[in-house]
Amino acid sequence: MASKVILYMACSLNGKIARANGSVDWLEKIANPNQSDYGFQAFYKQMKYTIQGRSTYEQLVRWDIPFPYPSTENYVITSKTAEPSLDVQFWRGSPGALIQKLRSKGGGPIWLIGGGYTNTQFLNPGLIDELRVFMMPVILPDGISIFEGEPIEQYLTLIHHEVYESGVVELRYNLMSQNT
Repeated sequence: MASKVILYMACSLNGKIARANGSVDWLEKIANPNQSDYGFQAFYKQMKYTIQGRSTYEQLVRWDIPFPYPSTENYVITSKTAEPSLDVQFWRGSPGALIQKLRSKGGGPIWLIGGGYTNTQFLNPGLIDELRVFMMPVILPDGISIFEGEPIEQYLTLIHHEVYESGVVELRYNLMSQNT
């Protein structure tokens, strides 16, 4: 997998990754009779780095749980000054510079966790190599879209799909070069 950037996330059928207030409480309401993790543990074991936006990180901190990504090097994209953290490094530069830094360090894949604006910051300059989205069988009346702001038009190539008994559908895409 080298230093591939993978956007991996769940969303509602209408493309929302969280409620307007950032909550993902709706994920717990999805029926999961087999208690599937939808391949998450296998995916996470391969990751060397994580990148998330400031709002996503702050939502995670509000959950008041132990930091869930202890075996990866973790970055938070932000334009604000931040208190030092043992769990994450705050990045105030461009997304492209961060990807370049991580690739030069070597290692493995990079998990782009989100949120919506962060996803667009990586999508528009062509920094996302693969998109793995888990369409959950729910429609949310409002919320944060996978790509917020002004994403540019992108064409994707489907490389894998899987339908789970719970009604969740996994879709895996390669992003096509913007120059094709």
